[in-house]
Amino acid sequence: MLCTTPFTEQHKLSLTRIDRGVGGPGAQLSKRTSTLECLPYSLNQAGLPLGLFLLVLVAFITDYSIILLIKGGNLSGTNSYQSLVRSTFGITGFLVLSLLQFLYPFIAMISYNIITGDTLTKVFQRLPGVGPGHILSERHFVIAVSTILFTLPLSLFRNISQLGKVSLLSMVLTVFILITVIIRAATLGPHIPPTENAWVFARWNAIQAVGVMSFAFICHHNSFMIYGSLKEQSLSNWSRVTHMSVGSAMIVSIMFAATGYATFTGYTQGDIFENYCGNDDLATFGRFCFGISIITTFPLECFVTREVVANVFFKGSLNNHAHVAVTLLIVAACTALSLAYDCLGIVLVLNGVVSATPLIFIIPSACYLKLSTERWFQGENRIPCLILIAGVFVMTTGLIMAVMFPQDCSHGAEMFYCATSNLSISPTPPTELLFQNSTQNSR
Repeated sequence: MLCTTPFTEQHKLSLTRIDRGVGGPGAQLSKRTSTLECLPYSLNQAGLPLGLFLLVLVAFITDYSIILLIKGGNLSGTNSYQSLVRSTFGITGFLVLSLLQFLYPFIAMISYNIITGDTLTKVFQRLPGVGPGHILSERHFVIAVSTILFTLPLSLFRNISQLGKVSLLSMVLTVFILITVIIRAATLGPHIPPTENAWVFARWNAIQAVGVMSFAFICHHNSFMIYGSLKEQSLSNWSRVTHMSVGSAMIVSIMFAATGYATFTGYTQGDIFENYCGNDDLATFGRFCFGISIITTFPLECFVTREVVANVFFKGSLNNHAHVAVTLLIVAACTALSLAYDCLGIVLVLNGVVSATPLIFIIPSACYLKLSTERWFQGENRIPCLILIAGVFVMTTGLIMAVMFPQDCSHGAEMFYCATSNLSISPTPPTELLFQNSTQNSR
């Protein structure tokens, strides 16, 4: 399974541009595409009906806990996630949170580089004269060039608000990617017979699906930075931005997840673009949009990792030389790991349940409950208590399942139905495809 991390914070960044008077109405439709490709797979894990319910539930918890985080900051007089946890749980809590906040975006950046290499090499192979042995089809070359020319320069910005135009570009690309998936659901889906029990209500590994969905919605590690960029820094304005961001992200996520899963059912891969055939020009266009969106998302995560390093080792402030040095070190480490390893399935599943779940479910609720004057399970503390308990359950169960039942990695493999000629545009279902499908289901 190959899945990347959150998109909601990029949408929030677009909405802050509206709040500051530099955005447009279209920015309200923005969302981050770096995790969309894994959502159909989460429905494959959980079952379509239960998966859609869990997707809505995770979106609700995300929305609530983001607002809870800022409430906790107001109660404690702090203006960052780390300072909130430090004031609430001391140096131990601060170090645990710092580790989680560093690991989550750091592993995300590694996966971004891997996906950039995998996605754009397939795009380049559709160009005339670019074959399997061409330099543009080498993932190492593509990752290195995209890092030097794009992700590193963007990561060197000091102010997150300077990436507002980049987030707007991601919004436009999201629309194109969603259209691609919807079109292929109508044109390709009928040619791929559904797998056995494709529409079952629930499946046993639904807990792992929650970890995958958490990737899609987590933006807590950027929330205080984005809250600080608002023109009007009030809880009501923050709630408005959060509701708009998470709500629109949820709608697009449901559309993407449902149409993607309906196309491939049980064959759905962790990266939905791995399901499309190499000779599919429309899917190639979708891959191009996705690759560009991934490149523009990388700097947002670099901002977070650099801030963690600054808070832990530099007392929260980096001079110009330290800023450049830390950025170079982070980007270089991510690039080296992504060049050395091309399948992060089990690592990303563990990252979802070990890092994303505490950051979304457990820590915001725990901080608020400790700062609140009310007793647990009374008044406004009821929902935080339930979210805290749910987070502990998901993290514990998901970790056990991830270790006992690791996901297979089908990295770069062409799907069996692509063996038939021009399947992606074929007007009738090939007999060979039906035979192969029935044979696979009988095994």
